[in-house]
Amino acid sequence: MRPGHRLRLLEGGRALFPAMVQAMDRARHLIHVETYIFVFAHDALPVAEAMERAARRGVQVRLVVDAVGTPQVPPEWVQRFRASGVQWRTYAPLGRLGLLIPSRWRRLHRKLCVIDGVVGFCGGINLIDDRDDVVLGRLAVPRLDYAVEVSGPLVGDMLATMERLWWRLLAARRARRREFRAAWQAWRAAHVGDDLHAWWQGWFMERDATPAGPDSGPLVHGAAAAVLWRDNVRHRHDIEHAYLQAIAQARHELIIANAYFIPGRRLRHALAQAVARGVRVRLLVQGKYERFLQYHAPRPVHAWLLRAGVEIREYAPSALHAKVAVADERWATVGSTNLDPISLLLAREANVVTTDARFVRHLRARLDHLMRTAGVALDMETLQRRPWRERARDWIAFAVMRAVLFLTGHRY
Repeated sequence: MRPGHRLRLLEGGRALFPAMVQAMDRARHLIHVETYIFVFAHDALPVAEAMERAARRGVQVRLVVDAVGTPQVPPEWVQRFRASGVQWRTYAPLGRLGLLIPSRWRRLHRKLCVIDGVVGFCGGINLIDDRDDVVLGRLAVPRLDYAVEVSGPLVGDMLATMERLWWRLLAARRARRREFRAAWQAWRAAHVGDDLHAWWQGWFMERDATPAGPDSGPLVHGAAAAVLWRDNVRHRHDIEHAYLQAIAQARHELIIANAYFIPGRRLRHALAQAVARGVRVRLLVQGKYERFLQYHAPRPVHAWLLRAGVEIREYAPSALHAKVAVADERWATVGSTNLDPISLLLAREANVVTTDARFVRHLRARLDHLMRTAGVALDMETLQRRPWRERARDWIAFAVMRAVLFLTGHRY
């Protein structure tokens, strides 16, 4: 944790997208964007248009999308990006065999945006309209999701990590074309100059903040914060360890809102131990059916946690895509990480954590309100009263998940 950050909680794309557009329209040097899903329609469209405008006035604009989340950029936007100078890359193209190759399950799932190295956005919100869903279709009520707007020292960490990935992707692309000298130059660029843009730090702090939207939280100054990564090299377990530490240190209350909640053995036991020492543990999880494994595999885990005394509610109004948590009034995290095997073992993820009591209280108040007004209580009687076919699907899904993890050499 480092002090000196400015943080603001953003709820949904309706808060995030205008803030991104306003910051992009003020950009002078560099815009970096990474996202899992980018749908060029409705409320997400102004973000693409802001990137295009910035590139036309000479700002260097870089975009990375995941090949699974964004199978293709629309031809119109390929042409518009090329004409304006927006540079974009696809992370881990699938090839002919697609996801049949287990190594290709390692996806780019983080959602990041850094502008001029001085203001950043991190969270779980993809670049897709809040009412659009790639599985559920058009939603009657906007999905629930969060991001955080941040300025301060950790933005330099975000920029350095995004720069490294960008140059590695470029090096891989040139190597595939057998442009080996260019590939070596790009690879070197990925490993030097992590603080090339450090001189930009502090410049944004002297500017006015991005105007707040209707779904933005209060602007918090002087917050202690950090950004945590999950990758397949040096940061395999950083985010999981942060959760474990926060759970172990909780004394009164834990609230976790997580879309795809299938925690492993260590997280399950940590939550049970927290309940045993008197901590109230509340979970808000996805209540909508999306896919077989995502819906059924968590049920045996839910039953185990309910028996341990954890309170679980399913979000009812719409789709839940949030990945946030608070511990007492001293710790909070907002990011892209689901507490499931895909996020914790395979995907590239990013979470901002803070110990600022003002930010934690605001997020905690919002989650408490949702738990009380928008969550449907899940209990053992409800789970056991379902038809036997539904309960059988739960265990089949859970067994399939464990078998796949075993085949890929992971313990969870």
